Amino acid sequence: MSQEASGSAQSVGSEPARSAQDALREQRRTSILHVDMDAFFVSVELRGRPDLRGKPVIVGFPAERSVVLSASYEARATGVKSAMPMAIAMRMCPGAVIIHPRHKLYYEVSAQLMEIFASITDLVEPLSVDEAFLDVGGAIRRLGSPLDIGHLIRKRVRSELGITASVGIAGTKFVAKIASTRCKPDGILQIDAEDTIPYLHSLPVNALWGVGGKTAEVLARLGIRTVADVAATPVASLKKVLGASGEHVHRLSLGIDPRPVTPTRLEKSIGAEETFATDSADDALVQRELLRLSHRTAARLRSSGMLARTIALKLRYADFSTVTRSRTVHTPVDSAQLIYQVAVQLLESLGARSMSVRLVGVRAEQLEPAGQASLQLSLDRRDDNWRAAEQALDRVAERFGSKTLLPARLLDPGKTPDAQ
Repeated sequence: MSQEASGSAQSVGSEPARSAQDALREQRRTSILHVDMDAFFVSVELRGRPDLRGKPVIVGFPAERSVVLSASYEARATGVKSAMPMAIAMRMCPGAVIIHPRHKLYYEVSAQLMEIFASITDLVEPLSVDEAFLDVGGAIRRLGSPLDIGHLIRKRVRSELGITASVGIAGTKFVAKIASTRCKPDGILQIDAEDTIPYLHSLPVNALWGVGGKTAEVLARLGIRTVADVAATPVASLKKVLGASGEHVHRLSLGIDPRPVTPTRLEKSIGAEETFATDSADDALVQRELLRLSHRTAARLRSSGMLARTIALKLRYADFSTVTRSRTVHTPVDSAQLIYQVAVQLLESLGARSMSVRLVGVRAEQLEPAGQASLQLSLDRRDDNWRAAEQALDRVAERFGSKTLLPARLLDPGKTPDAQ
């Protein structure tokens, strides 16, 4: 946005300054960015597989009960979506190339992405490994308008990381998120403050946060199908059908979202889970999987430079009912063996199980930087021995691959180590 300065001779010197200040204030009204990577896991994989560009690609394990972690836009055109069961996705898109996920790589690229954001502004609020809100109001004097900054971020993501990003720019987090979604893939969209309500009111009702498929059906029965319809409906009427969220939905329909961009630099939790190919009542198999998941979780903790004060166990039974248990430890941990010990204790605390297990998960919570944690010296040298051994495993895995060395209990007795 540019403004021309004009005025009498007496105003020369003050008018341009006021115009510049007015321009800066105007730009800061629309200074919230939502930056979202396009098909992040797939995009990272295609950096080394350029021959797959333009083809349907799915990241996930081709096991019957695994789920899609990421899908290229070519695969999405056939109906494939993230979190869809892989069995369904492979039927919908039989020609898709299936790539096994490499979570460690994705987190490394995510860390590089967050470094780019941090070089733009201190006000970065990550939402996941591949998206974040940024408030760039304080960077305008240095880097240009929010639109200029959006273009800069997209350019740096492409040149430094080899992937693409979509950027939404608006005066609120809610509208910025809508804008980034509407300009995917590989686009940028700015919605100025004065255009916010007209733009919102052109959208279907499910564009509002909190309005999913079932809520949209309820509202449609009342003749409410667009955001404009929501805005025109009395709050009392919305609260009758939506409860307390009726007022929240109405405020969003008017573009009202006062939440600031809140910097959060630490992950809230790190974990891993696995769905068994067949529901299992074998306690030894469940514990073996807990050990595997503990190693995956601990490796991610160490690569992130984090320690965990709380360990959580997740079990999903054959009827899809889910239970979770957690325990806070006296000393923060990043060792798989220590995480595993707590996980087994939590499993045993559940007592006899009435049905087979479908899914098991381990999660590390209450994270803190390893360098800032108040570590307590252990009298048991085995703790340090386990940590040192696992750090050695990290170094081997980094150089030769994650399956080069495994704990003996995780080796399949029916296979030789070379077959892993």
